[in-house]
Amino acid sequence: MASNSSSSPSNLFLGETSSTCLTHSVTVAHKFQVTDFSLLEGIGVGKHVSSTPFSVGGCDWSLNVYPDGTSAGEKIPHVSVYLCLLKGPTPGVRVKFRLGLLDKDGKLVLRPQGSVLSKTFLESAGRDCGLDKFMRKPDLQDFLHRNNDCFTVRCALTVIKESQSSEDNKIAVPPSNLCQDYAAMLKKKEGADVTFNVDGQLFPAHRCVLAARSPFFQAEFFGPMKKKPAQDIMIGDIKPTIFEALLQFMYTDSLPDDYNAEDNVTVWQHLLVAADLYGLERLRLICEDKLCCSINVQTVASTFALAEQHSCVQLKDKCLQFIASRAVLGAVMETDGFKDLVASRPLVMKEILDKVAVVKDDE
Repeated sequence: MASNSSSSPSNLFLGETSSTCLTHSVTVAHKFQVTDFSLLEGIGVGKHVSSTPFSVGGCDWSLNVYPDGTSAGEKIPHVSVYLCLLKGPTPGVRVKFRLGLLDKDGKLVLRPQGSVLSKTFLESAGRDCGLDKFMRKPDLQDFLHRNNDCFTVRCALTVIKESQSSEDNKIAVPPSNLCQDYAAMLKKKEGADVTFNVDGQLFPAHRCVLAARSPFFQAEFFGPMKKKPAQDIMIGDIKPTIFEALLQFMYTDSLPDDYNAEDNVTVWQHLLVAADLYGLERLRLICEDKLCCSINVQTVASTFALAEQHSCVQLKDKCLQFIASRAVLGAVMETDGFKDLVASRPLVMKEILDKVAVVKDDE
């Protein structure tokens, strides 16, 4: 039987090294207030007024406001705002900045489209970058009437330093191999202190592992009613392949690879019975889920009987929903499995009819 606990190249831990790219930045917000703006109108296209210099990231900057804009012949005149690099240590200064308009109370009232800008200044001084159309002049006039003929431009400027890479001072830790170790312990049989005889096939195992995983074996080996150690423990009413899968699950919390197929309904039914007997709740729910995905006309009756016998409420409800569907009800009732189910459990028919009534109401 194939097992997903065996080692494969994808499971092997590879040695790793790592490094980190570190990029530092400095951000400062500068506010430039322009008063008596009406006196600046007519200064001329391309003419500007400048803020006092401010320093960010080792460079000196200023904000330039162009009352009559930077482009002549516009149908709708605009005020332009630019960020200017006055002095930098070296060419190649990278920046990101955002421009906005504040009212007299310092509240942000305008963030123009395209107000977030990125720029690399290839020269160490004398270059600028900004918005030709910071604000339409007709809109600005309305704003000025409400703000005493003044406005404030806010520039949040981030100067990005050169990125540096450094080796991480970390030790690579491999993923846990606990399940692989337990699988190897089961396979090698070293230290096994109990043997199960299932239809003549022997399965050595370890009492402590089984007791830790199963309340049934906890009581069997260490409870008040524990039995004396025996050379072999006979297991009936279970197939060797099912018991082998059960053991693997208790050791590794996983099933053999060939158990992943949902169409093997009989196997999942047998495994659910074993999981319920030995108190393996997670395995029982895995089986329920697989059986839910495998419900069809031929399997629904046996799956329903199993769900009722082992108190699998969700699985039973899924079976009822399937049977009660108009599209399949007639076909299900013709199967031998359904006839046997009704013969052995007459009350099942009432549950089905009740479910059919609910489905009809919903439709």
